[in-house]
Amino acid sequence: MVVQSPQNILFLGRYTKYCFRLIHRKSTLVSLPLKDKLPEKISCFRDDRVTQIIDVRTPAEFVEDHIPGAINLPVLNNDERAIVGETYSRNQFQARKTGAAIISRHIAEHIDEYFSTKDSEFSPLIYCWRGGQRSHSMALVLAQIGFMSYVLEGGYKCYRHAVLEELNSLPQKFEFKVISGMTGNGKTKILQYLGDHGHQIIDLEALAKHKGSVLGLWHGETQPSQKYFDSLLVDTLSKLSCDRPVWVESESVRIGNIYIHPNFFSSLQKANRYCINLPLDERVKHTISDYQNWIKNKDELKVIIQKLVRIRGQKQIDHWLKLIENNQWEEFVRCMLVEHYDPTYSASQKKNNHSDKVAEQVDLLNLGEKSLHDLMTRLTR
Repeated sequence: MVVQSPQNILFLGRYTKYCFRLIHRKSTLVSLPLKDKLPEKISCFRDDRVTQIIDVRTPAEFVEDHIPGAINLPVLNNDERAIVGETYSRNQFQARKTGAAIISRHIAEHIDEYFSTKDSEFSPLIYCWRGGQRSHSMALVLAQIGFMSYVLEGGYKCYRHAVLEELNSLPQKFEFKVISGMTGNGKTKILQYLGDHGHQIIDLEALAKHKGSVLGLWHGETQPSQKYFDSLLVDTLSKLSCDRPVWVESESVRIGNIYIHPNFFSSLQKANRYCINLPLDERVKHTISDYQNWIKNKDELKVIIQKLVRIRGQKQIDHWLKLIENNQWEEFVRCMLVEHYDPTYSASQKKNNHSDKVAEQVDLLNLGEKSLHDLMTRLTR
């Protein structure tokens, strides 16, 4: 609920005094003189005056999506928000009292544990779901302490709307160049090499925490939510220049459980493509190096491989499982590339490539430093 009415302002004024009574028991910051100061509302989170973005929503809300770079200092935890919401449906006044007490305690804890080390130049932007009482409560207390605090107008809800608008508009502003090629051709390594040498890139697999294949999940990681992936993609695009090309690895519309936004994917489909051709032996070598996590976790690898039985048949799966059990990694990888990945990739490229130009074929002997440097020179000349 956005605080605008005189009654709400009066409530927050009294509420702030209550906060300071709680804080006084623990924090030395109350020795600073209170200032007749209110937080400022701003409509854009990309404001140069802001030194830190703070999300005061629950941990569950934060995990689902948040502004990239923001930290989570919740004023209600997951269970507390549910309790206040349930109480609100029965008795709004009681819910406001319950919420005020809980929020005040958490604000006091955050001041003691986080804000106590910040100097007077610290200028946080606070946001909650709709720019309502959760964000205004913390921002008001920080402003009264003496910090220049800001509240994101409309909160996360407006931020999410802005993300969707930028996903619709931003892709058309860039010239994308797509690196394609069979699995094991080192596309990600080439992309990272370009990035390390000053060229603009978007590493979609890094954003999605997935390599886009049946064995693509980053070991020990979970993929971000769809909403947070969208946030990361917009954040990456916003930092790039429209005056220079942006290199991207060829992907299907889905990376693991994440879907690439239609407008962005359409831009990639129409982009110029450069197909990397690497000898099979080099592809096997690179794949073994790139998928060490599965080699070290054979039992998990077997579980994943068995999921392919519907596509490749039991006889083929049994053969692959035997190779895994006997640690015949070169033969296993060679079979997987030739018998599974290559046919799958060829089929996907027919769907993913809508460019008017034929993909430029680029032969590469290996993925050594000299080869990568020569390739970069050729691609960017």
